[in-house]
Amino acid sequence: MSSVPTTPNGLHFVSDSPVAGLAVAERRVDMPEATLICVHGGLDRGGSFARLARRINAFDVVTYDRRGYQGSRDLQPLSFELHVEDLLTLARQERARGPVIVFGHSFGGAVALGAAIADPSLFQMAALYEAPLPWVLRREGMHTPLSDDPERAAEMFFRRIVSDAAWERLSEPERDSRRRDGPALFNDLSSLRDGTLALDLRQLRVPTTYAYGDERTPNHYRELCDKLAHLNPIIGSRELRNAGHGAHLSLPDQLAAMIESLWHETCASA
Repeated sequence: MSSVPTTPNGLHFVSDSPVAGLAVAERRVDMPEATLICVHGGLDRGGSFARLARRINAFDVVTYDRRGYQGSRDLQPLSFELHVEDLLTLARQERARGPVIVFGHSFGGAVALGAAIADPSLFQMAALYEAPLPWVLRREGMHTPLSDDPERAAEMFFRRIVSDAAWERLSEPERDSRRRDGPALFNDLSSLRDGTLALDLRQLRVPTTYAYGDERTPNHYRELCDKLAHLNPIIGSRELRNAGHGAHLSLPDQLAAMIESLWHETCASA
C-alpha cells in the first residue's frame, strides 16, 4: 500500500486500499517481525488504535474503519460475513510481507475469530479483548431491546459503554458523527442478539488468546474463558490488571506488552 501524509496520531492513511471504499491506515517500522492488524468494535474507528500503534516497535500496524463506520461509512451492504471478508482481504495483502497477527477489540474480536476460522493460513496468532461471544456465554443486558432508531441506539450505546459525561463533552459535529454510525452499530448488535452469529470455535486452528480487564465483570470473563478452553484448548486467556473495556485507549502500554509477549511465546513454541 502507498501512504498519504501522516495524521497527528502517527497513522498514515493509505491511498490504495485493497477494498474499494475501506479506509485503511498504517504505521510501518524498520525490519518488522510481523504485521499486526487491529479490528475495532462497535461505534469505534481504526484511529482509536493510534496509542497502541505508537507503542509497538516490533510490528507494522494496520488498522481500518470497518464498513459502515467513519471513513468507510459509505461501504455497503453491512453483514458479519462481509466484515470477515474485508479482514481476510487485508490479511492476504499483508501475508505477502510476512507473518500476520490479528487483534480484535470487542465486536472486532468476533470478526477476528471469523477470519481466523475461515482461513487459518493467513494468521500466525490472534488476540481478542473482551469480545462478546453470546453463543458461548450470554451476559446480562443482551436481552435489552434495541432502539428502533439507529441514531438513538448509537447515543444510548455510547452513554452506556463510555459514559454520559463523555457524551456531553462531545461537540455537536462529533455527536452527529457517532449517530451516523448508528446503522453499522445496529447491525453489529443485531447479529449478536438474533442468534445468527454462532461461530464453531472447535474449528479454530490459529493460536488465540482471549484477554479481558479486571474492572468490568471479570467473573463473567473468567467463566467465559473456562468455557473457551474446554471448547478448544488452542484458546488461552490473559487478565489485565486495572483495565476496563477501553484498554487500547487507557492502558496501551500494558496491551502492547501483552501482544508482544504472546508473539514471542507463540514464535518460541512454533
